[in-house]
Amino acid sequence: MNPDLIDHLVDDLRPTRRGTLQWLLLGAVVMGAVVAAILMVPSIGLRGDIMTAPATAMFWIKLAYTSVLGLLGLLAAMALSRPEKNNWPGVWAVGGVFLLTLAGGLWQWGNAAEAIKPVLMFGGTALVCPFLIVVFSAPVLAIMLAAMRRLAPTSPALAGLAAGLASGGAGASVYAFHCGETGLLFLALWYSLGVGLVALGGALLGRVVLRW
Repeated sequence: MNPDLIDHLVDDLRPTRRGTLQWLLLGAVVMGAVVAAILMVPSIGLRGDIMTAPATAMFWIKLAYTSVLGLLGLLAAMALSRPEKNNWPGVWAVGGVFLLTLAGGLWQWGNAAEAIKPVLMFGGTALVCPFLIVVFSAPVLAIMLAAMRRLAPTSPALAGLAAGLASGGAGASVYAFHCGETGLLFLALWYSLGVGLVALGGALLGRVVLRW
């Protein structure tokens, strides 16, 4: 290639500010979560006991679980959006968080009275919970994938999976302000299913949207 042409192509290049990638993806998650909240509140509303729910442990456990999943997905997306990265060892932490929550749920379920066990496992919203998490995670995923198109992931499906995990965690966190379920096993099963579906959708979309 002609040296003059190369000089012309790189003449306007400027170094990217440190932390630009991180702020871009963090901003995408926050913006998506705000959009999800704006959609959720008028459509299905906040839980009826929203003023007293923060005094219960389960309210914070749900938010902690979904937030940790979202944070792990965000960290993975930040790593996998770089052209030199095609894996993320921290993926094992996702399995660890899930297994810890599942173990706690099984312990709670095993020590509960027989009449309470179905409530701890299925609650009253098991059939709609994963679906609603997917719905309220969709705007987060759309904004995240749009942001990641400006970056350079070399494993589009894996990067999309990470974006889906981050989006699912954010969408589930928003949904938690509506959900009044109190079973830890319910959280481990149905919230995880919803987040997992979003992650899978992210991987499928990433293969197409993030290819370059």
